[in-house]
Amino acid sequence: MSNCVPKLTTVLLSHRPIALFILTVSFLFFASVMFHWTTGEDAASQVYTLPTQSICEQFFASPPHTIAGGPPPSPGNVFFVETSERINPSYLFTCSVESAARAHPGTRVVVLMKGLAKGNVSLPSHWAFSLLSCFPNMEIRPLDLAELFSGTPLAKWYSQPEHQKGRYYLAHLSDACRIAIMWKFGGIYLDTDFIVLKNLKNLTNALGIEAQNVLNGAFLSFKPKHEFIELCMQDFVGNYKSWIWGHQGPQLLTRVFKKWCSISNIQSGMICKGVGALSREAFYPIPWQNWKKLFEAIGSSELHNLLKNTYAVHIWNKLSHDARLEITSQALLAQLYSQFCPATSAQMKKDSEEQSKPVM
Repeated sequence: MSNCVPKLTTVLLSHRPIALFILTVSFLFFASVMFHWTTGEDAASQVYTLPTQSICEQFFASPPHTIAGGPPPSPGNVFFVETSERINPSYLFTCSVESAARAHPGTRVVVLMKGLAKGNVSLPSHWAFSLLSCFPNMEIRPLDLAELFSGTPLAKWYSQPEHQKGRYYLAHLSDACRIAIMWKFGGIYLDTDFIVLKNLKNLTNALGIEAQNVLNGAFLSFKPKHEFIELCMQDFVGNYKSWIWGHQGPQLLTRVFKKWCSISNIQSGMICKGVGALSREAFYPIPWQNWKKLFEAIGSSELHNLLKNTYAVHIWNKLSHDARLEITSQALLAQLYSQFCPATSAQMKKDSEEQSKPVM
């Protein structure tokens, strides 16, 4: 054996072109195997590939920074869900996710979208996906509803096709998704019409009061497998009413919380058996009846006073989606965009300028 190595070395040195060819082919083969292995791993994990640095430079002069001063990283993701087939995120959707990513630098922000093709490793071509993927804590994944509901009381409800014919099916599907996510994974759930102002990780086993004696599930924060969420899933299936819009959402959370606490009236800030009902100011400082206030000019001091006890602002997109926002104005919503989702705000300004250019 000891004589073989010198002989092999002598042969290779005397046939340098052949040796170089063998080494080159071996390297290319190894590189090809590694490429296919890493690509397959990405596809299996269903996390879409990130954009190149040059794409990110279109949105950020420097790598996106996050809001400092929050609590240290802790377990639990921040979740957003899109239950329709839509894959062209709106400005508000993008702002919601950007603001959450900035406020939670030590936490994964996960966007689940039903319209994304499972198995792909690249996102559709859209400026919002490129912008959001520049944040290192962002993940955008396809939403597999059957997998999400499996092992929960919601699986049987989802498997019954007659429910899909209901007038409010998409809204109820969204209601089901959020409580399934809280049950299985825990963490924080947010609707895609929130603008996040502060880190939310210090809020656990909590939801917000929308109005007097009414809770809302647009924000939820729970530990996984929490008994309160289990009761919500059971009520969702046992008391399902497809013809009532809010029956599976705000009304469900309100009636389950009252049963949980054995009460008839919900007090602001109350904590009952470990579950907290946060004050209206925490997430719904603008009541839905006053949604037009979001599009009115407001001074900086008044804005500060309005939001001093607020974690995130609900924009009530169901009511406000057709309203026109002048992004360069002093409207309350424009100021929120500018401060808490500046990259989205910059894209809106750019698009607005291009649309206002005269056609030659």
